[in-house]
Amino acid sequence: MRLTASPKLPPIGDRQAPATEPLGDTPAYRQQMLPRQQLRCYAAIIMKMNSLREKMASNGFESNDDYEFQTRCLLTAPTDKIRTLCIEGDCERRKTAFATALAHSLDFTRILYHDFSDRTPPQPELVLPDTQDDYGRKEPAIEPLDDIASQACAFSEAEPTILIMDQLQMADFREHIRIHRLIRDRQWLIRDAPYYANAHNLVLFLISEETFYHSLRRASFRVWVSRVSQRRIDFRPAEFGLEDSAIPLFDALSDLFRALEATPTRGEFAYLLHDLTEQVQTEMHLRHALFGRFEGIDRERLYGDTANPQLDRVIDRLRDYLGSEPIIIGGDATEPPT
Repeated sequence: MRLTASPKLPPIGDRQAPATEPLGDTPAYRQQMLPRQQLRCYAAIIMKMNSLREKMASNGFESNDDYEFQTRCLLTAPTDKIRTLCIEGDCERRKTAFATALAHSLDFTRILYHDFSDRTPPQPELVLPDTQDDYGRKEPAIEPLDDIASQACAFSEAEPTILIMDQLQMADFREHIRIHRLIRDRQWLIRDAPYYANAHNLVLFLISEETFYHSLRRASFRVWVSRVSQRRIDFRPAEFGLEDSAIPLFDALSDLFRALEATPTRGEFAYLLHDLTEQVQTEMHLRHALFGRFEGIDRERLYGDTANPQLDRVIDRLRDYLGSEPIIIGGDATEPPT
């Protein structure tokens, strides 16, 4: 499967000195850039990083954690080999969401995706007729990994390209070795035919649920993606267009989040505020809203007795803020009679 994004991100150069004479469009020429060009490339990256977290949220991955520094380290690394990001964490397919969101947020022209767990991968775009040698032996079909890797190499000759390799633990160990050679040698071999990669343009994202080939890990820059955000944000009413009269409610919510060890994102908190002002009337309503809106919240802790005082306090502050008291009949909240 191939995903595309635009516009184009400038290539990233390394730290080699400029050539004294033009070298033309050769591999040696592509391995160096003028210092002034290099600074412009780094400046472009920095400008993009200013809104990286917001852009990733708009591309399907919202988190309180900031991955700007790790991304800078990856993209500004020397290009004597293919820059590679190893995405680790305890969140399973959330790592896939992270990889695709980051790739689209960086505006790479070409984004390619390969899932080693897919037992029925898409057919290659170019299907050649069967050929036979002098002994009648047929040439084997191109494997999906060879197809996607050769595409990535070809695209990288002219365009910034990201290749996401997902579920690497399902790949044969020999494929791990081949990927490591791609990173090290900047070429992919198919039946002794080389496909050369432009290290200035090609970036690899690797995702695995298990530990993989040691040399491959060492050739990568690692980043950790958690099931829930590690960073806690104390939201204030003004951020959501509310008056200071909502401060007691926000304080009660902050205490509740600490009791539940929850770290909601801005988007999750905004949805919860809507539920609080439009639907929530009881402590059980609040539990349901929290579970429905917050990814990764501990359900046993939420529906246990640990946070009962904090839940009750939120309901009290909510009633104070809304200025009305619901009537409880048979355990359900109804609107007060008119």
